[in-house]
Amino acid sequence: MAHAEAARGEGFEGRARVCARRAAGAAVREYLEIKGLPIPGPSAVELLAAIQILPGITDDVRQSADTLLLRVDESFSLPAEVDLLAEAQRLVETLEKLV
Repeated sequence: MAHAEAARGEGFEGRARVCARRAAGAAVREYLEIKGLPIPGPSAVELLAAIQILPGITDDVRQSADTLLLRVDESFSLPAEVDLLAEAQRLVETLEKLV
């Protein structure tokens, strides 16, 4: 998350989004490892997609993963109300509480 915040501070919003997704993916990987569950693949996208369909996972985790998987539009933008850094932080904190 530190890399994401640094990139945003330097005006690199695209890089910040990538870093936020990677941080969220790392949190999902750690959660799955701690729970002894299979790791679906190396990418943050695969990990976020896997946590969405995991039985017993909370709705707020599913929603955060769904938001983090949003694709940018033709102008490389997300809807104005979407803050992937805040969403990634929320996902990380929620998964920490579930362990």
